[in-house]
Amino acid sequence: MGKLSSTLCLILFMLPQQLLANSQFNMREGVTDISNNVYQLHMTIFIICCVIGVIVFAVMFWALIHHRKSKGAIPAQFHESTKVEILWTAIPFVILIAMAVPATKTLIAMEDASKADITIKVTGSQWKWHYEYMGEDVSFYSILSTPNDQIANQADKTDTYLLEVDKPLVLPINKKIRFLMTSDDVIHSWWVPDFAVKKDANPGFINETWTKINEEGIYRGQCAELCGKDHGFMPVVVEAKSEQDFVNWLADAKQAKQKAAAADAALMDQTLPKEELMTLGEQVYMTSCAACHQPTGMGLPGVFPALKNSPVVLGDVNEHIDVVVHGRPGTAMQAFVKQLSIKQLAAVVTYKRNAWGNDTGDVVQPSQIQALIDATAEAK
Repeated sequence: MGKLSSTLCLILFMLPQQLLANSQFNMREGVTDISNNVYQLHMTIFIICCVIGVIVFAVMFWALIHHRKSKGAIPAQFHESTKVEILWTAIPFVILIAMAVPATKTLIAMEDASKADITIKVTGSQWKWHYEYMGEDVSFYSILSTPNDQIANQADKTDTYLLEVDKPLVLPINKKIRFLMTSDDVIHSWWVPDFAVKKDANPGFINETWTKINEEGIYRGQCAELCGKDHGFMPVVVEAKSEQDFVNWLADAKQAKQKAAAADAALMDQTLPKEELMTLGEQVYMTSCAACHQPTGMGLPGVFPALKNSPVVLGDVNEHIDVVVHGRPGTAMQAFVKQLSIKQLAAVVTYKRNAWGNDTGDVVQPSQIQALIDATAEAK
C-alpha cells in the first residue's frame, strides 16, 4: 500500500503542468500576473486534493482487502482515540492554513485597484458594452458583429462565433488599468478569462476591478450574468497593444471623433435622398434594433412591440424621433442618442417609417434629429 500511494503521489506531482494548462477542461493560465497566480493556486490545491484522495482511498481499499472476514480478521474493540482525533483535526487545519495564506494574498491583490495608469468606465446594457476612457474624451459602444446568416445556421460558423465585435476595447500592455463597472438596465457581468477578471455591472452602483496585461494579443470573454433574451450575444473583446501603439490608437480615435463631429455639422445643410437613408437605415436597424423588434418588424408579442403598423411609427414623426433618440424610461427601449450618429438616427427612423408596408413616405433628415436634441437640451 505504501509503495502504491507513494508512486501515485509522485506521478501527480510530476505531471507536467503544461499538459494540464493546454487541456480544454482546465483553467487558463492567462496573460496577467493575477491570472497566473490564480492558476498556480488552482493547480496547487488540485494536486493537494488529489494526493489526499489517493491516500484516503489507498488506505480504505488496503483495509478492505487485508482485513476481510475470509482472512480471519477480527475487528478491534475501541470507542475513541484522543491522539487520532487530534491528529485528524490538526492535519486538515495545517493544510487549510497553507492554502489560505497564498489565496488571501491573491484575493487582496485582485481588489487593489489603486495607483492605476488608466481608468475605463464599462457600462453594460441589453445587449452591448459601452467603454469610456476617463479623461480622454474617447468612448464607444462595442456590439456583436457575428453575421446574421451564421446565427440563423445559413452559413458555416467561424472559430470566433458569437465572440466578435465591431469595436474591441483597446488596452496597452504593462499598464495598470482600472475598470469602473456599472449598468444602464439589468445586472451584467464583464468577464475575460485570460485576465482572471469577472466583475458584476449593477444598475445604480459602481464596482471596481483592474488588470495589467503582459502580452499583446486579442482576448475574448462574455457577459457572465443572465441578462435577458440576447445574453449570449454580448461578447467582450479586448485588443492589447504595445504602449506606443496604444498611444497612436488613442490619438487616431480622438481625431476620428473630431471628423465625425465635423461630418455631422456638414449634414445640417444637406438633404439626403430617401434611397440612401433607407439603405443605411436597414443596416442600422439590423444591428441595433432587430434583436428586439425582429428583422420583420413584428416584435415579440408581450415583450417587444411590433413596428409594423405601429401607432408610434405611423404617428407624429417628432414623437417617433424622440422615442428613438431618448428612449423610454422604465422600458427596454434604450436611448440611442449616444449610440448612433445623427445620420444613422435619421436613417433608421426613415427606414422604420417606410419598411414592412408602413409607407408613410416620410424622409427624416439629420437636421431634424439635431433640432430635437437641441430642443431637449434647452428644456433641461
